[in-house]
Amino acid sequence: MSQEHSKTGILYIVATPIGNLQDISQRAVDILRSVPLLAVEDTRHSRKLLVPLGIGTPMLALHEHNERELASRLLVHLQGGADLALISDAGTPLISDPGFVLVRAVRAAGIRVVPIPGACALIAALSVSGLPTDRFRFEGFLPPRPAARRDCLQALATDTATLVFYESSHRIVDSLHDMAECLGAGRVATVARELTKTFETVASGTLEALCAWVSADANQQKGEFVIMVHGAVTDPATLDEAARRTLQVLLDELPLKQAVALAVKITGQSKNRLYEYGLSLKNI
Repeated sequence: MSQEHSKTGILYIVATPIGNLQDISQRAVDILRSVPLLAVEDTRHSRKLLVPLGIGTPMLALHEHNERELASRLLVHLQGGADLALISDAGTPLISDPGFVLVRAVRAAGIRVVPIPGACALIAALSVSGLPTDRFRFEGFLPPRPAARRDCLQALATDTATLVFYESSHRIVDSLHDMAECLGAGRVATVARELTKTFETVASGTLEALCAWVSADANQQKGEFVIMVHGAVTDPATLDEAARRTLQVLLDELPLKQAVALAVKITGQSKNRLYEYGLSLKNI
């Protein structure tokens, strides 16, 4: 166990707005003004936040390409007794943003790390999603390559927790299409776009319907996205008798994956529920 030493500086992990600048807390403003140095993901982006607030604290860029190199330098800064604040481009640092290497090194050195809570896109999105929030699984950004993305989604197909993903405008259509294919076209989901910004949109429906809607509207393909998908339904009884019988017949001749894929086409039932039912038959 590490001990926190009072003679060293403090590393503050400061959450910043994800869109609306009014969402920053007074405590965050006070910290950003008082520390002698800010570690920021992008100085140009952070300046747009800091200048309107009258904050002129010196900044040092810390991002995924230089974090390992800078961590030791910032550790010396803290060991010398000076405080440091870390912010990302938006939201809470370390949540799909840089900072893990620095925080781990600072804590290993026994230096105090203090969270300054605030906005976080995944929590904001979940709060308005209408999906279960008692259990959720945050996966961040899916792999950019189609094959790797589908493999990742297939591995999550039987997870019963609400699934949460971040996605960019470049891949939103492809990702929704792959989710419909791998998780089930009828799976209920919510897409939150540009949260707290002027063109904020939160829409719910089946993955198939959401994919069609986003594909048909270029405006809904712009901005930053949080995609939330209802967890798998584990009760095979939700399948109707015809779907169960169809899968049973197909499994007599085909491997599970092929049988499920064909059963989905024949019955229109959820791929995930058919897969779970197929697994239960295999384990009998």
